[in-house]
Amino acid sequence: MPRKIRQLIKELEQAGFINRGGKGSHRNFLHVKGVVLTLSGKSGDDAKIYQEKLVRQKIEEAR
Repeated sequence: MPRKIRQLIKELEQAGFINRGGKGSHRNFLHVKGVVLTLSGKSGDDAKIYQEKLVRQKIEEAR
């Protein structure tokens, strides 16, 4: 069962990413180390596989 967008957002925030807002259903996240990520979708939507992979990659990159 795919995770929800809200779960990905929570993981990003716990890893130190800051939600800089966005337009529509897009959210721009920035880490103090300069790692940037744009995540699209409403918070209750199911996350796509590529979104889950991208979030994992960016969290690793920020470590």
